[in-house]
Amino acid sequence: MPNAQTRYAVDPESAKSFDTGKLREHFHVGDLFAEDEIKLVYSHYDRLVLGSAVPKSAPLVLDRLPETGTASFLERREMAALNLGDTGTIEVDGTSHTLEKGEVLYIGMGAGAVTMSGGRYYLLSAPAHRSCPTKLIKLEDARRVELGAQETANQRVIIQFLHPDVCQSCQLSMGYTQLAPGSIWNTMPTHVHDRRMEVYLYFDLSADQRVFHFMGKPEETRHIVMANEEAVISPPWSIHCGAGTSAYTFCWAMAGDNVDFTDMDMVAMEELR
Repeated sequence: MPNAQTRYAVDPESAKSFDTGKLREHFHVGDLFAEDEIKLVYSHYDRLVLGSAVPKSAPLVLDRLPETGTASFLERREMAALNLGDTGTIEVDGTSHTLEKGEVLYIGMGAGAVTMSGGRYYLLSAPAHRSCPTKLIKLEDARRVELGAQETANQRVIIQFLHPDVCQSCQLSMGYTQLAPGSIWNTMPTHVHDRRMEVYLYFDLSADQRVFHFMGKPEETRHIVMANEEAVISPPWSIHCGAGTSAYTFCWAMAGDNVDFTDMDMVAMEELR
């Protein structure tokens, strides 16, 4: 059985009064990766589940999570697995898929048990109302969007995996963004999307470096200090952007009313407080 915890939703007025410890308790996810374990966090923001699987001595099987109240985990859910480690394989519905580092496997609703071997997997799952085909998405198949500039320290490439132009999904959107050397800012100018929540996983960060993740209402911002392979839950009412002490990569994932990547409400820099 996976090692699981639950995170409840917090309204913006309550979040305004949180100190550092309380912010981290509700929104920061640390100690996410552990050898020979599946670790999951069940968020009450759009019922998104995030987590990890690190099979070392034997394969790991994700089949049931009591928090979902269903006979199997994927009975009414879809899922994505991003491989952050060496080459691994994921077997689902009788088919084995080989994932190189940086590749993503999308798994549709109703696919059954998921058996993971090798690799180092970051897992994401959202409720689904229809089944979409399971699909392995290689790096060359992903959609790339170049953004930012060296002059504003935010030169980056957005690599989109679960995107309507790449892979059909029910409501889960997902990809990752790589910062160029010398660039540290992500998602600036920032935005909110009241129709979708979001989760960030920061990775490719050395042990002595940190990312300062900014959240909160535009007029009431807060920050959380993030280390390598730590995640942060971003509520629909919150901005989400960050600045690192070095270049880094982060995986973003969204669940909510639509899969329209550009559905966001931009926040002008002068509105931030």
